[in-house]
Amino acid sequence: MKEQKWIQEGLITELLTNGMFRIRLDTDDLILGYVSGRIQRSFIRILPGARVKVGVSGYRGRIIFDSRNKDSKD
Repeated sequence: MKEQKWIQEGLITELLTNGMFRIRLDTDDLILGYVSGRIQRSFIRILPGARVKVGVSGYRGRIIFDSRNKDSKD
């Protein structure tokens, strides 16, 4: 059975190796995150300090929206 994913907002705090990011959620939790395929295909750069929306499942999250990119859809 698949885990339930929740959409949360957070701040990129650190860039890690292999396309991973450390994200501090608005609830003050730290998670590891990676970029979704749609954002990779659009060549959108995610840098530390960026506000993002994250689909959270357990301790990992998938970055699905960059607040600077107004063209993305939720």
